[in-house]
Amino acid sequence: MATALFINRTDLVKNTIINGNVDTDLFIQSIKLAQQTHILQYCGSALYDEISNKILTSSVDTDTEALLSDFLQPMLIHYAMTDYLPFCSFEIKNGGLFKTTSEKGAAVSKDEVDYLVQKHLSSAQFYTRRFIDYMSFNASAKFPKYFENNNEQMQPEKSAAFTGWVL
Repeated sequence: MATALFINRTDLVKNTIINGNVDTDLFIQSIKLAQQTHILQYCGSALYDEISNKILTSSVDTDTEALLSDFLQPMLIHYAMTDYLPFCSFEIKNGGLFKTTSEKGAAVSKDEVDYLVQKHLSSAQFYTRRFIDYMSFNASAKFPKYFENNNEQMQPEKSAAFTGWVL
């Protein structure tokens, strides 16, 4: 089954520090990975598939459009950045693995990359908490697929962050 991406290049470039000159091929896999690992996790399979189908068939209703624009797209933008940032300065070519550099800029340290990842993760978790709160009050009336996952499907996660182990 084909899955539509919930954001596009423009969404990521306009809402992050990614320069408009960056080749889409360098970050599109991060969008797909973030959508499949984070958005699917919080939507559950049935709702995720329904939203994807609506996008593919151009039949997005106003409730789904609001869910996308207010919650899922901001979540995905920031989760995609957490997946992209650690790898953005690396390339694999015929000669091996290379770290790319700029003539105008200086390479950033691992601590600086980790800081940026943490900032995007914090933003992603904020939108995720908002999504979970919204779904707890609106899912039964507006998004019944949120509750229609069977045993073979992924159930929606109802916690926005890993807060540590409780022993």
